Amino acid sequence: MRVLTAAAATLALTFGAQFASAAPVEIKFSHVVSENTPKGQMANRFKQLVEERLPGKVEVKVYPNSQLFGDNKVLEAMMLGDVQMAAPSLSKFQKYTKSLQVFDLPFLFRDMAAVERFQQGEHGQKLLGSLKKKGLVGLGYLHNGMKQMSGYAPIRTPADARGKKFRIMTSDVLQAQFEAVDAVPLKKPFSEVFTLLQTRAIDGAENPWSNLYTKKFFEVQPYITETNHGLLDYMVVTSAEFWLELDDDLRVEVKKALDEAIVYGNQVAAEKSQADKQAIIDSKRSRVIEITDAERQQWVKAMKPVWKEFEDEIGKELIEAAVAANK
Repeated sequence: MRVLTAAAATLALTFGAQFASAAPVEIKFSHVVSENTPKGQMANRFKQLVEERLPGKVEVKVYPNSQLFGDNKVLEAMMLGDVQMAAPSLSKFQKYTKSLQVFDLPFLFRDMAAVERFQQGEHGQKLLGSLKKKGLVGLGYLHNGMKQMSGYAPIRTPADARGKKFRIMTSDVLQAQFEAVDAVPLKKPFSEVFTLLQTRAIDGAENPWSNLYTKKFFEVQPYITETNHGLLDYMVVTSAEFWLELDDDLRVEVKKALDEAIVYGNQVAAEKSQADKQAIIDSKRSRVIEITDAERQQWVKAMKPVWKEFEDEIGKELIEAAVAANK
């Protein structure tokens, strides 16, 4: 009887250990935008691919609209293990590495094709690894698009921005960019932007077409100027601790699924950029202003000195590589 009891106990322990080891790895993916944005659709596609290919082994939980963390807190939460994956805007990494500030420089990239060439080239890929010393791993770049300026009054030239308050992400470059045209930059969380605009606590903001439409900023900003002056892209990132603790076979499959999801998200971004712009025009809630070449040159002349201001922090070679991607 004692032998049977011991055998049963051993069997129970064995099954218990197997059950415990079979618990799926959980990946909490936190982001700050709507599910119908390129980032939101990318995250959901990533979840779908992972759970199709690794059923019962990896579970992805996506938290959109700052449900879990805002971009200002998510990297700290990641280091504590409270979230495993996020895709903050590139501006959010400046306290971890100054090099990524290159993406905030105004009028640096001519179009998204130039951005893609730079990011997939030697310098862009090296930047993905620039966070390792801080315990983070860059896994890939996700596009949103070129930024436009919105306001309560028409904005055509730098003089039109003078004295106006613009919401910006936490970025010293973006602060310098607006100060260069004598505007007042205010660093505020993305989740607060609609209310700030609706209550006129700020005069305007800078966003790509996707954010302007999906977050309904166009409903509270009667004018949007198509400046294409900057870039809003993201880096999909995880903690080095989480990434290296994954079994090799799981890590390979998760990375493969993520790469495919990013390609999908970037396709969505390209399509939505024009579709959302047109939807805003069709709504007649906001007037889209197209500036002339002469007006654009006024903006370039006013803002380009910001490149020189941050050259030592970013690196002259890196800036030159980005400029070369326009050719």
